[in-house]
Amino acid sequence: MNFNISNISELRKVTEYLVSLMREYHIFLLKGDLGAGKTTLVKDWMRFLEVEDEVTSPTFSIINEYRNREQVIYHMDMYRLENIEEALNIGIEEYLFDSGHYNIIEWPELIFPIIKEACIVIEIEANNAERFIKVNEVVLA
Repeated sequence: MNFNISNISELRKVTEYLVSLMREYHIFLLKGDLGAGKTTLVKDWMRFLEVEDEVTSPTFSIINEYRNREQVIYHMDMYRLENIEEALNIGIEEYLFDSGHYNIIEWPELIFPIIKEACIVIEIEANNAERFIKVNEVVLA
């Protein structure tokens, strides 16, 4: 599914679509350049899910945990990690393979080789004030 967003208020249609995918998927991978809007998308997504916690970029904390009445969502950022061993040392596999919660991962390229289940890849491309967002299922054999 492709979205062309020219106004922040239009982000809600992307958010609603992503929430509908949460019935089937637990891993969501966010790709895009710095400033493309990855964390902004996550903020709107968490607001839609009625998460009351403050949603911030996990660039320095690596992993932020959010909760609503029914769900636990881990928002991760792999940008500062230098290799797969660092991801394994923080316990990334436990997060990825416990299907009782959801994982939203920014800068996921580093950990892509260890993902063993179907997931959703969200690619955000910025062009001035516009955002082009592609949402695709990735099925891994």
